[in-house]
Amino acid sequence: MARKVIGGLIQCSNPVNDPGASIAVIREAMVDKHIPFIEEAGKKGVQILCLQEVFNGPYFCPSQDARWCDIAESIPGPTVERMSEYAKKYQMAMIVPIYEREIAGVYYNTAAVIDADGTYLGKYRKNHIPQTNGFWEKYFFKPGNLGYPTFQTRYAKIGVYICYDRHFPEGARLLGLNGAEIVFNPSATVAGLSQYLWKLEQPAHAVANGYYIAASNRVGTEPPWNIGRFYGTSYFCDPRGNFLAVGSEDKDELVVAEMDLDMIEEVRRTWQFFRDRRPETYDDIVKQLP
Repeated sequence: MARKVIGGLIQCSNPVNDPGASIAVIREAMVDKHIPFIEEAGKKGVQILCLQEVFNGPYFCPSQDARWCDIAESIPGPTVERMSEYAKKYQMAMIVPIYEREIAGVYYNTAAVIDADGTYLGKYRKNHIPQTNGFWEKYFFKPGNLGYPTFQTRYAKIGVYICYDRHFPEGARLLGLNGAEIVFNPSATVAGLSQYLWKLEQPAHAVANGYYIAASNRVGTEPPWNIGRFYGTSYFCDPRGNFLAVGSEDKDELVVAEMDLDMIEEVRRTWQFFRDRRPETYDDIVKQLP
């Protein structure tokens, strides 16, 4: 019997872009905006749902303003517990990316993974942290220290890569070697910067590693920073690099696709990339070169 899984991605614009609003008001408005889409996903039979990068607020990294540290919280914590209720209600595994506070002054860009019964399975901390114009993430986030874990949900074994991670094939390969059948990549990326790479890199990861990719991106512009237009286009891609479903560039929406996990075995029997790896020749990749 075919192992078919229905996946969902939510892409949303930020509803409150008022610099004078409190962090609590901004956060709650974004969570409230997501709830109808989460409910829609549950009613449509989505089995694994992924929210966007730092889903419960704006992409605040252009600011270098320490007040945004107030949006961080523990994982598990209040937001994960709240989302666990929806996971349990709809028997729907969830990937919940938020700003994580580990201890005072130590923060990570993290995604919590919740199983279909509401159980917290663990978390992935973004490993690759950019520091470039408008994306001052090293100000806010410490590089991840949990490696490249995979999580056995009720429906599939999944991995998580977050935004800038997608430019690095090493972690994408390790997720495959660690057993991921679907890799979710919640992102916040703008037109004019990386849009031409958006549909190149991750389908390449899917093909090179023989797994499904589910990539999400927010939409709209976010004053007062206005670093560019978040172009949405959230999508699912199969292990052959085919797009199964693609979202719009400008609409708040739920993107849904059915994935046949049996295709992974079929594809890997044809393209034996894991069999033909030569790790004994790769020593230089973990050295500080050049």
